[in-house]
Amino acid sequence: MSRVKPGGGGRPPGPDPVPDTATLLRAIHFAAEKHRDHRRKGATAAPYINHPIAVAEQLATAGHGQDAGLLMAAVLHDVIEDTETSEEELRDAFGERVARIVMEVTDDKSLPRHERKALVVRNIGHKSREARLVKLSDLLSNVGDVIHHPPNWNRERKQEYLEWCNQVFAGLRNVDAGLEAALAARLAEAARGIG
Repeated sequence: MSRVKPGGGGRPPGPDPVPDTATLLRAIHFAAEKHRDHRRKGATAAPYINHPIAVAEQLATAGHGQDAGLLMAAVLHDVIEDTETSEEELRDAFGERVARIVMEVTDDKSLPRHERKALVVRNIGHKSREARLVKLSDLLSNVGDVIHHPPNWNRERKQEYLEWCNQVFAGLRNVDAGLEAALAARLAEAARGIG
């Protein structure tokens, strides 16, 4: 079994190593460093890293805890979109599979917001199962924050966001029944909360 060298000295040549706990922890550390100056939207302004960790934790709790590569992609899912991290840097540090999953859920920030959001709705159902799992958990975390740590958005913006989430959710069916049920319940709770 090929493993990443201790101390984070880069990946060994050849196929992607089998991720282990140390590699997962290295991914969490990498994400924490990349997001170190980022805060969540809302009154609490929580450290941003709490969100990707929650996305990975939800996947682990839903029965995907043995898939360290998936958990690594979950904790890294926003580093390319929201930081100066490149796809190559991610691939070199964590392997092809993790980089591929992260790229599948990364929005093209060069596009206008409405166009980016429309592309997610149109394309999410065609992504890999792993990417759809990460996106499902990402939505679950984000909708939870809209409910419990609301961003400083007006009612119309919150409704627009929830409508977009429902559209994306339509492309995420038959991926994980437990996560889907949790997201459906959370979306219903959010809709009631903003009336």
